[in-house]
Amino acid sequence: MQKKVAIEDSAVSSSDPEDAPRLDQIIDTLRKRISRGQIAPGTQLQEIALALEFGVSRPRIRDALLSLQQRGLVERQRNHSAVVAKLDLKRVFETLDVRENLEGLCVRLATQNRPPESWQYLVDLFHGPMERYARENDFDSYLAEIENFRVAVVEATDNSVLVEMLDALRDRTRAIVDRTTMLPGRIELGLKELQLVVDAMRRGDAVEAERLRRANIASQRDFVRRFQNYIL
Repeated sequence: MQKKVAIEDSAVSSSDPEDAPRLDQIIDTLRKRISRGQIAPGTQLQEIALALEFGVSRPRIRDALLSLQQRGLVERQRNHSAVVAKLDLKRVFETLDVRENLEGLCVRLATQNRPPESWQYLVDLFHGPMERYARENDFDSYLAEIENFRVAVVEATDNSVLVEMLDALRDRTRAIVDRTTMLPGRIELGLKELQLVVDAMRRGDAVEAERLRRANIASQRDFVRRFQNYIL
């Protein structure tokens, strides 16, 4: 039986008030909820409920769901209702394969584009607070800083096409990768791998930074494969 987002039995305006959220804001909010696992795969996304929540018209919600469908986060069923896409094991591994190459490219370009000393703060972070987060199993703080690291590196590429591709792939695998971080031994290993990445970036060694970041993503994929029955 499908899960459903609760709705109220009330009319929704066909027009949007001036202070209503923009389409891109609605898309971003729903994208984050789905990619972070706050809305589970298979959950039905009802236009009326979402229109009431955001205070916008159903056509705007319909446009937002279409954008999410194009990202592979939402699927349309035969009755045209939208549901959060279910995780397909083969597709997860295919996505991680592509991410391995693109994340490596991302780190290489970022290292080439910025002076080595600009990455010192990442060295301080990963050899300081991140070690404490890993030791104390403070997953929320750890994952938040990992996301900050990813955003900083992606922005430093100055490549809009790469940014779009990585964001879409990250959305499809974020919930899985985040869960993998909580598996026994993963946070410690992942931290060591990323410490090597930021150390290479600080040295200005773009080629080595790319190799190490690709190895980091490959390691994540191996953990997903090993523990797939627990996290999928």
